[in-house]
Amino acid sequence: MILEKGIIDENGIGRVVCFRLLNDELNMLVINLPDGKTLEFSGVVCARDVAQEIGPGLAKASLAAKVDGRLVSLEEPLPEEGSVALELITKKSPEALEILRHSAAHIMARAVMRLFPGVELAFGPAVENGFYYDFAMEHSLSESDFRAIEAEMEKIIKEDEPFEKITKSRDEAIKILADMGQNLKVEHLQSGLEDQEFVSFYRQGEFLDLCRGPHVPSAKWIGAFCLTSVAGAYWKGDAQNQQLQRLYATAFFDKKELKEYLTLLEEAKKRDHRLLGRQLELFAIDQRVGSGLVLWLPKGAIIRRQLENFLYDELMKRGYQVVYSPVVGRVGLYMTSGHYPYYADSQFPPIEVDKDDLYLLRPMNCPHHVTIYQNRPRSYRELPLRIAEFGNVYRFEQSGELNGLTRVRGFTQDDAHIFCTEEQVSEEFKNCIEMTQFVLNMLGFDNYRVRLGFRDPASDKYVGAPEVWDKAEHALESACAELQLPNVTIARGEAAFYGPKADFVVSDCIGRDWQLGTVQLDYNLPSAERFDLSYVGADNQLHRPVMIHRAPFGSFERFIGILIEHFAGAFPMWLAPEQVRILVVSQKYEEYARKVEKRLREAGFRVSGDYRSEKIGAKIREAQLQLIPYMLIIGQREEEEGNVSVRDRIEGDLGSMPLAQAIEKFAIEVREKTIKRRAAQD
Repeated sequence: MILEKGIIDENGIGRVVCFRLLNDELNMLVINLPDGKTLEFSGVVCARDVAQEIGPGLAKASLAAKVDGRLVSLEEPLPEEGSVALELITKKSPEALEILRHSAAHIMARAVMRLFPGVELAFGPAVENGFYYDFAMEHSLSESDFRAIEAEMEKIIKEDEPFEKITKSRDEAIKILADMGQNLKVEHLQSGLEDQEFVSFYRQGEFLDLCRGPHVPSAKWIGAFCLTSVAGAYWKGDAQNQQLQRLYATAFFDKKELKEYLTLLEEAKKRDHRLLGRQLELFAIDQRVGSGLVLWLPKGAIIRRQLENFLYDELMKRGYQVVYSPVVGRVGLYMTSGHYPYYADSQFPPIEVDKDDLYLLRPMNCPHHVTIYQNRPRSYRELPLRIAEFGNVYRFEQSGELNGLTRVRGFTQDDAHIFCTEEQVSEEFKNCIEMTQFVLNMLGFDNYRVRLGFRDPASDKYVGAPEVWDKAEHALESACAELQLPNVTIARGEAAFYGPKADFVVSDCIGRDWQLGTVQLDYNLPSAERFDLSYVGADNQLHRPVMIHRAPFGSFERFIGILIEHFAGAFPMWLAPEQVRILVVSQKYEEYARKVEKRLREAGFRVSGDYRSEKIGAKIREAQLQLIPYMLIIGQREEEEGNVSVRDRIEGDLGSMPLAQAIEKFAIEVREKTIKRRAAQD
């Protein structure tokens, strides 16, 4: 058996170690493994000992464990009796990279503290594609410090010291941190963790940090890393708090993975929608208007309008009714829906119109659509009722979280809400999934997976009875099974507060994942506790409808930002702000060229003409840089023959052809919404 023993080291810090005793009869612990097998232990046992019991190879390959869904270190004692589900985490596990990067954040913080005196630690989490640590320090970090910090990190990794977990009472922890001069951590214990009786530290050598873990067993697991950038931040993300310095980095298990990531990072920089948005004059964000508020420039407005038209046509084909509703509403409306105060931290402050009459910039469209449903009594004959709106909503995102088009304070959702009977739920949900698939495929996003967001039964953030949630979650799982969707995963704790959802996670052309379309099932907003929705059934009695929330794009702003990066600004012809540019070899041919331009414009194309006296090669290069799908080059021969010389942005020179033939070619490409795969690599 395994027993734990508390040891006090030379610095007065306690830690837990495990050791094995033989032939001691205590209560038994049953370990349930992922393959269905079970193991029995008596006394206190660690995950590492379970791994060793299974095999030395697994023990060597394991870096952490998951106990009843909770991540723990290999050394953390398991319950002494009862039954637990145990999964050992190896490099191949989905959670492994996050654990590695969290550990690397500690190593980076330790290196910074070695190099610069008086550093106060804030938080250092793993994030998408890497990790960061926030510091309060006198030295102003810059890229010139990266080499020294990385060299110190290399030394720490070479020393290969273990990550040791230490548990202390909250009062003891406050004293330890105060003695260390870590005032930010003390403040967090006093205000952010005031309900915690015990807290944990992780120690590595001389470095000690308040942390719940888990971490890799020792530093040698970190095979490759690099610092990537430095930025400003605020303590706990609040601009009213102390300003900090945020150091970003990434880490991998081996150097090959790091090299591949850095190559991807360089490609991503070229595709940055903020840079391309400026270069191609698609959108602007001006501080005179406000942070996170988008100004669509004429070219960007064309892209947005084309997407709106495309989606509107699909809505009409699928039996939706388009509505308009105001961007503000009384606070009471959002209190009924639960959005207020649930989203209070990310909402603009209420507007007081009259005494005790408060209005809110709407954070969601659904309460407005519910009131449209309630505008008059409804019959079962009207259901399903599909209401759609390109609705503007507002969220007061923290300034440090704003990011071009992908994180804004004002955005437009391609929102729809379906009110249906219980019997219609499965078919309507499947139709929403199918429509989202259609939209994504038409835009070149054909590599995606579906993530089902279910509630976490241990959380109190969800509204509604557990049995209602069980019914809704079962309905989603059944519909996905019927559709035979590939790569469906379940994420506990990722549901909306009112119901479970199906999110489409899309991989773009360079392999990055984005969460785009969503379909959400809602039994709660129609409930008696919320809006008390009803319809008259065939039995002439009142029944309660079910509500489905659906948005294939999510928001136009975020979707277009991702689309810019996916296509690297080289949009397919049907979306391109400028579809055709006419280039004259000499100004002598301008008269004929303008007739060509007029014909194209009459045919419905977005066209311009370059009639300057510049050399034709320079004009072609400029059109290529502006990512225009087609160029029509006109010289003496084209004028004499009544033709145009067609140049494709991707395929190059296509030769001379009659204008009518060129127009037909363009029309087919636009009508079929053709996406040329090489466009993303242009």
